[in-house]
Amino acid sequence: MKVTPKKHLGQHFLTDLSIAQRIAESLTGHGGYQHVLEVGPGMGVLTQFLLKDSTKNLQVIELDHESVNYLEKNFPELKGKIIQGDFLQYDLNKVNEGSLGIIGNFPYNISSQIFFKALDYKNQVTEVVGMLQKEVAERLASPPGKKDYGILSVLLQAFYTVEYLFTVEPDVFDPPPKVRSAVIRVRRNEVMNLACDEVMFKKVVKQGFNMRRKTLRNALKSLNLPMNDVPSATLDKRAEQLSVSDFVLLTNQLMAK
Repeated sequence: MKVTPKKHLGQHFLTDLSIAQRIAESLTGHGGYQHVLEVGPGMGVLTQFLLKDSTKNLQVIELDHESVNYLEKNFPELKGKIIQGDFLQYDLNKVNEGSLGIIGNFPYNISSQIFFKALDYKNQVTEVVGMLQKEVAERLASPPGKKDYGILSVLLQAFYTVEYLFTVEPDVFDPPPKVRSAVIRVRRNEVMNLACDEVMFKKVVKQGFNMRRKTLRNALKSLNLPMNDVPSATLDKRAEQLSVSDFVLLTNQLMAK
């Protein structure tokens, strides 16, 4: 019995066992978590290696009914540990109230949203290892000044250290995707709260990158905040030139009274 990959779910099943093992071994236990949640296990190619770590309490979450049936039949050790549902809608506190690691061969169509979800639970999710579209992985790991650097780069790097681990070619998937893939690892840093208003920080970052070809002086006009305390040298830059700490400083300058 095989599961039929479903295009609307963004399913591309990994077939190379050595890569699956390498992904599983990329989890380091950063932050001391014992609970691991695998997103979109499909036919369990990654799951089989995760189950070998007896120090971790593994649960999996899968939206596809056919995949759930396959896992129940072929992985009896997952009994009571399969969550049938949408990861993006799931309350991660139901998995474990303590720290948590997330791993998966992420569906391309929701990979960015998975990291936004991790940010929503940033004080719980201490590590994420995921395979996703190569260009998205490059965007998440990009430093300031690069064309790939964007909104999610800044928001994620504010609270996590992002590592681009390795590239994966299309021919190790069924069906092969039209793009290359990559595996990244993000690990929670020491920042509990930003040294600024975090709601305004997000607004400033998003507005700056939504008009990324313009200088910040023009890109941020619609926020209707005073720019008197912002140095001209900063306002003459574009969003992609600012680091996380630069955006924190800019947020505070814009909110100065």
